[in-house]
Amino acid sequence: MFSNFQPITITKRAAEEVKKIMNTKGIPTEYCLRIGVKGGGCGVSLLVGFDKPKETDQKFIINQIPVIIDKKHTMYVIGKEMDYLQTEQGQGFSFIQQNDINTQTES
Repeated sequence: MFSNFQPITITKRAAEEVKKIMNTKGIPTEYCLRIGVKGGGCGVSLLVGFDKPKETDQKFIINQIPVIIDKKHTMYVIGKEMDYLQTEQGQGFSFIQQNDINTQTES
């Protein structure tokens, strides 16, 4: 029933950057992109890295990237979109809640 479920989306720009990192940094082929959370005083922060799958992980293929998310963290990433941004202040991965994206409607 949920075989096509993907809790998070990855933009084309972010997918290209992940693939570039995997190739240039020599990430082993058995590693996946890990998306996780870190608790904090006012909520959680989303983190990315590369890791081997563990028993408690859910596995997905998103934009041709193997992604793992600990089952306990899935509820925190549902509906998020991962993007890669380059600005004057720096560069890095960013997460936004997809239903927070502003859309214009006609009145």
